[in-house]
Amino acid sequence: MPVYTYKGTNRAGAAVSGEMTATSKADLQNLLKKQMITPSKMSEKGREFNVPTFGGGVDSKELAIFTRQFSVMIDAGLPLVQCLEILAGQQENKTFQKVLTNTREMVEGGSTLSAAMKASPKVFDPLYTNMVEAGETGGILDTILQRLSSYIEKNVKLQRAVKSAMVYPVGVLTVAGGVITLLLWKVVPIFATLFAGLGVELPLPTRIVIALSNFIGSYFGLLIVVAGVGGVIGLKVWYGTPQGRLALDSVILKLPVLGILMRKIAVARFTRTLGTLISSGVPILEGLDITARTAGNAVVERALLKVRKALEEGKSLTEPLKESDVFPGMVTQMIGVGEQTGAMDAMLQKIADFYEEEVDAAVKDLLTALEPIMIVFLGVVVGGVVISMYLPLFTIIGKLSDSH
Repeated sequence: MPVYTYKGTNRAGAAVSGEMTATSKADLQNLLKKQMITPSKMSEKGREFNVPTFGGGVDSKELAIFTRQFSVMIDAGLPLVQCLEILAGQQENKTFQKVLTNTREMVEGGSTLSAAMKASPKVFDPLYTNMVEAGETGGILDTILQRLSSYIEKNVKLQRAVKSAMVYPVGVLTVAGGVITLLLWKVVPIFATLFAGLGVELPLPTRIVIALSNFIGSYFGLLIVVAGVGGVIGLKVWYGTPQGRLALDSVILKLPVLGILMRKIAVARFTRTLGTLISSGVPILEGLDITARTAGNAVVERALLKVRKALEEGKSLTEPLKESDVFPGMVTQMIGVGEQTGAMDAMLQKIADFYEEEVDAAVKDLLTALEPIMIVFLGVVVGGVVISMYLPLFTIIGKLSDSH
């Protein structure tokens, strides 16, 4: 029988730790429960230091498929533990398989499903666990899981829209930057040496390109590259701070084309999340708190937390939404109608459907507009470098023709 080490708190709230023999983690949890100990960490002795698995996270698509299958099984009347055992057994993702196995063991040990899922916050976020808890309390777990799977699937669709809008321009700019750097670093110096040997007077475009080539090949050019990489890393670190995230997210929302798209995505995500939580029986204050934390934008998060505070003070939902200056007038008006008629969840879902369609249309329009712009940009920059190198050759050919 394996020996487990554990850490936790006793009835008085004091930290305790020790070793205990048990058949499984679920068995250990039951033994600790009898001793009035709430475990925070349990691991089999000798296996405390597992080799880390890189790139073994659980993506939204896998979570959506699991949730959909789980809802069908619960609806068919299969016991909870059996559902988790079957789903864990057919999981190809080893990380997810381990999470589901741990969840099953905790449920077998007497935990509720939501409490067991809360032990894996990297896979099951607060939105997921709160909705599951609401489903367990109301006896409608299968319905809640169906809503959750629909929500995750639509969220995945939104994420794909953002990636589609970003991947094309970033990819083109990266390729263009690489080609131009290669030309300036390797090709232009050959032409520069040739022109220096011929002693011809170089046109202005050629002199500019050769000067850029010399700069890139010099020590200063290397410093600029290092500074650029350092700047990107520094920006990423700064974005990890609350002030940096708020500042950059504010700038993103104010950008001419991308800002409008990101605002529409934020509205779609906010209304879909809050509507799903309210329809699942989660209280509106708790729903707003969860929605704020999963907003994906610091400006929207701050606005929603202000809305939550205003609701606590007895105000209506519409007033603070208008004051936030983040959400369009149509959104606040429709939410106001939903609040007055008592159909808030249905109204939020309608707004989400509308804005998700708007996001799809905006992404298509953006990609359609970007394609010719990027092609022209590549042609002008790369073509400009090549033509500037051939300009002196035309001058030399002209002089040779005149001499004959």
